[in-house]
Amino acid sequence: MSMVLEAGGAAPAEPGELLSVDPRFRIVAVGGFAIVVISLDSFGALGVALAVALATLIQARLPLARTVRQVATVDTFMVFVIISMPFTIPGTPLLNVMGLTASWEGLWEALRITLKANAVVLAMLTLVGTIGPVELGHALARLKVPHAFVHLLLFTIRYIEVLHAEHGRLRIAMRTRCFVAGTNVHTLKTFGYLIGMLLIRALERSERIMAAMRCRGFNGTFPLIHTEQFSPRRDLGFAFGVVALCCALIGLEVSHVLSF
Repeated sequence: MSMVLEAGGAAPAEPGELLSVDPRFRIVAVGGFAIVVISLDSFGALGVALAVALATLIQARLPLARTVRQVATVDTFMVFVIISMPFTIPGTPLLNVMGLTASWEGLWEALRITLKANAVVLAMLTLVGTIGPVELGHALARLKVPHAFVHLLLFTIRYIEVLHAEHGRLRIAMRTRCFVAGTNVHTLKTFGYLIGMLLIRALERSERIMAAMRCRGFNGTFPLIHTEQFSPRRDLGFAFGVVALCCALIGLEVSHVLSF
């Protein structure tokens, strides 16, 4: 459990200067960058966005192999959409497969989605994925994100390992009773009981935790830790850089639209 609470996200042992920026600026920067990138259609602007995301990855000194695996994992969720898109968007015929015609317009749209997704995911992995879970929750609270969401995030971080341990104990109890999973109704009913028991125990634990917190004077808010050290030169410079990048991407997109 301590590993979950203390881990600094995916931060490298020797982080670059970029990862010393205040987490609040990094979260807002990724949000703005994602909104701008999603609204782009020009391949030139999307290429620049992806190149900048790769540059931030290199500057942050994240492990390249692990980051590539994480991006590839995200890409697998889109692979069927990307493959099917040329066949679902009408336009100039590209090829014919078993009576289905793929179009050039569908192919370009699939490439746009791929570029957008990878640029945003790389930026998120670099700037937000390297923030520790507790630090992330406190940064969101300072950004005035609703308390309910922040509490849900922090309690999930704190108790996900507790639920995992409870699940492990229940599975051991099932094995001691000679339970073997199979493709039958008995297995479905058993896993249904397992999930139900987990929910009941989680509810009981949450009531005990809430009672203990009230005994300690919990009033609906958590005291926020102060680990961030705001640096006007570093953090404001980072913010101006992100704004300039977004303006440049929008300028490329506008020039692309006006060229037609």
